[in-house]
Amino acid sequence: MLIKYIMKKRNWIYISSLITALLFVVACSDEFLDRQPEGQFSEADVATPDGVENLLIGTYNMVPGGGLEGQTWHNDIHSWVFNIASDDALKGTDAGDQPEQSFIEAYDFQSFNVHIRDKWRGLYKGVANANITLTTLASVEEGISEERRAQIIAEARFLRGLFHFEARKMWRSPVYVDDTNFQLNDLESTKIPNDREIWPLIEADFEAAVATLPTTQSDVGRPTKWAAKAFLAKAKMYQGWDEAGNANTTKLGEAKVILDDIIDNGPFILMDKFEDNFKVGTRNNTESIFEVQYAISSAADGASNRGIGLAHPYTDPWGCCGFYQASQNLVNAYKTENGLPMLDTFNDSNVPFETDETTTLSTYTGTLDPRLDHSVGRPGILYKGFKIYQTDFVRDLTYAGPFFSMKHVAEPEAFGQGGWGNLSANNYRIMRLDMIYLWLAEAEVELGDLERARELVNEIRSRAANPAGFVPRATQGAERNDFTIVEGTPAANYEIATYDDAWTDPAVARKAVRFETRLEFALEGHRLFDLQRWGIAAETLNAYIASESQLRSYLQGRSFVEGKNEFFPIPIEAIDRSAIDGQPTLTQDPAY
Repeated sequence: MLIKYIMKKRNWIYISSLITALLFVVACSDEFLDRQPEGQFSEADVATPDGVENLLIGTYNMVPGGGLEGQTWHNDIHSWVFNIASDDALKGTDAGDQPEQSFIEAYDFQSFNVHIRDKWRGLYKGVANANITLTTLASVEEGISEERRAQIIAEARFLRGLFHFEARKMWRSPVYVDDTNFQLNDLESTKIPNDREIWPLIEADFEAAVATLPTTQSDVGRPTKWAAKAFLAKAKMYQGWDEAGNANTTKLGEAKVILDDIIDNGPFILMDKFEDNFKVGTRNNTESIFEVQYAISSAADGASNRGIGLAHPYTDPWGCCGFYQASQNLVNAYKTENGLPMLDTFNDSNVPFETDETTTLSTYTGTLDPRLDHSVGRPGILYKGFKIYQTDFVRDLTYAGPFFSMKHVAEPEAFGQGGWGNLSANNYRIMRLDMIYLWLAEAEVELGDLERARELVNEIRSRAANPAGFVPRATQGAERNDFTIVEGTPAANYEIATYDDAWTDPAVARKAVRFETRLEFALEGHRLFDLQRWGIAAETLNAYIASESQLRSYLQGRSFVEGKNEFFPIPIEAIDRSAIDGQPTLTQDPAY
């Protein structure tokens, strides 16, 4: 049973809005998948071993962004709605659809924006579910072994740390809510002030999870000790620079110890092909450290990853919507020279989108990093095995251009047939080994070991250079959905090489590592927050606006305000609802 949230009223606990997303589908035990009927339960009914397990599953249910009535994609774990404020992505679709996203894209962040509001609501409902699990567990004296009790606490604290981590990425001063101060009768409200830095509390949750979680789990989707270590390291990496871009070598050194441990002692291995991190058929693979699990096929509307599922091409077999397009700037970043990225000049000229109407092949003959066509749909190139991409994939070519995101899309073999709930059924690899490699490379640059950083980057580039993973060329058949793959022929002029000259300049090494991070994780929802944590968001995004606005007129006159737009405003609704005796306990970010 997947529980959205519980509300206390008089002496009863009501369990409502059941089964909003199937999180654990593949290789799960029957017990973990048991569904109970909807209804009302007394506190005694819930305070049982089974009740606690169901409450914990309800907390997992919040991870992908569930738990909100209406549009679950406001709170999607991929954070794609907020990544449109980066240089990787555009809102897409057309000018009139979802205008509140357009404000985010244009750096007009308002405290009443529904996406910002619902992100807060969803994350703090997740926090509340974790806390309810902990408090209910404390009242269960029998029927749970001490080992299982410790595991439940560790899993709940891992999830609580994850929700707070996502909040700290979004807001400069979110509130930390633990199992002693949350409001059981109003799960969307907080009645404590946001007057302290919450990073130490996030780290404490992950540290507690590290201390207790096992190194392996029988149920996919539950975190392991390695997952907790990885998120602990990620929290430290996010503290690795201040807002001015100055490195905090203490935090980076702490992260390095954990990252080295994961690489040296963990059971993880890079997949042979980059694309295997984005296919349903290769979910939960040897590179994956923690995945958000989704159903491959179900008639239930929320059972697949509906949130990111709306961000799909406008043509069949998807139809509708067309959100989350890729920027010209991102496409240009995949150009190579002698197999290496063009760190400073990549955006001097554009990779064109014109196609030859006879062959429907891309007309661009310059060299490209092969990861481009696994990350971005572009005209003339086979799109995830469905059909050759053309401009019919886009709702309004004149509005947001011709390029589209694709990593989250399920391949044809796994495409669901259950309607809106199955637009996409691909797991979200929120924590992978390639992230560990590149975070460690970042840390090594700041700690002085440039050669180790180069070796780590080259590991990632060597994997990307595997020709077995290149997108093949395809030629159009008589019907729009027909195509023929040209065996042994890549779709484009792919050329990628390793950095073979020693790195001696920290500034150049830093730029190379950060550029590699962009190429490897494009359109996965991380770019805006990477720019934020590095302290380079303003300079990077204002340069992006200057170039992209020449193609996207709605960006003309826009700017990223340094010291403000690195974070979002706390929703006004959250501030209002935090009031005690008419006085709010939450304080707005002074930048807003």
